Amino acid sequence: MESGPPAPASDKHLSIVFMGTPALAAHILKRLLEARDAPVRVVAVVTRPDQPRGRGLKLHPCEVAEVAAGHGLPVLKPAKIRTAQFLEQLKSYKPDVLVVAAYGRILPAAVLETPALMPINVHASLLPRHRGAAPIQGALLAGDKITGVTIMRMVERMDAGPMLLQQKTPIAPDETQATLTNKLAELGAQALLEALGALARGQLRETPQDESRATYTSPVKKQDALIDWNLPAEQIERMVRAYDPWPVAFTYCNGEELRIYRAAVIPDSGSAQPGTIVELKGSFVVQCGAARLRLLEVQGAGRKRMKAEDFARGRRLKLGDLLGGVS
Repeated sequence: MESGPPAPASDKHLSIVFMGTPALAAHILKRLLEARDAPVRVVAVVTRPDQPRGRGLKLHPCEVAEVAAGHGLPVLKPAKIRTAQFLEQLKSYKPDVLVVAAYGRILPAAVLETPALMPINVHASLLPRHRGAAPIQGALLAGDKITGVTIMRMVERMDAGPMLLQQKTPIAPDETQATLTNKLAELGAQALLEALGALARGQLRETPQDESRATYTSPVKKQDALIDWNLPAEQIERMVRAYDPWPVAFTYCNGEELRIYRAAVIPDSGSAQPGTIVELKGSFVVQCGAARLRLLEVQGAGRKRMKAEDFARGRRLKLGDLLGGVS
């Protein structure tokens, strides 16, 4: 059931503190800053501390920090957010709205209570499906045909707040984590601007989530991308797309890590042991727990991405060779 609008905003622009970290959040922030006709004004940005990257492991700002710096915005990079110092800094900007997009931390009640109107989250799924840290990977792994974004009012429970607005988009058969992230970043920006406009006019409506339909995702670890060839080929192919560009689905070939970037399901069942190379014409085909998987693009240890057939030829793979076996 929908509820009435929250306390209406005044006629002035909504003062916003934006919290986010990766590229998806950076795109949303950029669109907020470029939306000249929207009744919003970003006054500060909160993001994660700079992280070591590259061969020299020098500290580099995240994507959100780079966008903020390019627009001359004050940027807070607290190592801890449950401190009186950070809370006072946040309050000093007197935000009407706290906008959160992939910040990467659970926010305490004291932070959620800071804005005059409400804390808003941009979540990359159609809630209550795929709550948690990896909704994009979750949708791809589940074989969903449709996904989208949800704008919701934040509460202390993870992704459980009332929904303010949803936008849907189809998932293409060849969709990867990278392409879907880009698609949902733009969709999320559009939905956020629409929701903020409605909030400024006092026309925003809340719809409670159906708890009986809630599903959850967990933070992705590299080991999640290790292929178990006993799984059905369809599920492994989803892993390939869900974990591109990180952590990248991988197996082992003759004891060395082999990353898989593109693959296609072959319906043939076969009776070989899962992980066995059963065909080497063109590219190579691997037996799975159900059906088979044709590897199309791979990357061997210390090598560039290449066609699977070139890899097989260079490594002189043979029918009956077994993938996997090392962890």
